[in-house]
Amino acid sequence: MKIVFASTPGQEEKVVELAKYFYTDIFPLYFTDEDIHEFERLEVLHTRPEQFERFSTLGDAFQVITSMQTLISILESGHIPEKYQSMFRKNVQTLTDYGICFPFNYSQFSDSRHVHLDYISTYTKAANRLLL
Repeated sequence: MKIVFASTPGQEEKVVELAKYFYTDIFPLYFTDEDIHEFERLEVLHTRPEQFERFSTLGDAFQVITSMQTLISILESGHIPEKYQSMFRKNVQTLTDYGICFPFNYSQFSDSRHVHLDYISTYTKAANRLLL
């Protein structure tokens, strides 16, 4: 008899939260709003209930979360050293294996593709809120 622990709703929420983080904090650093809108249309990093079934065990959910967090750490470092290229590919492959679309390669996040800092994206989170 084998005992398998199912993923928790909290883990599923974490996957959705990390996907949103890509759209608000990572993608605007490297891509234009038009590109990001296209990613939404292509359902990049989107998850549906049937996709959660692909990583329905506790271990699988942790692999997906860890892969997303690792990619975020690599991409937030600004200058991406070549030594992280294989780690990047491995984590993209993990997401792909679990049915999560992340159709990027390492070179798409090179420093030469970095969007200028004076560019304000509609996808980034607001720095403050005005209550009406």
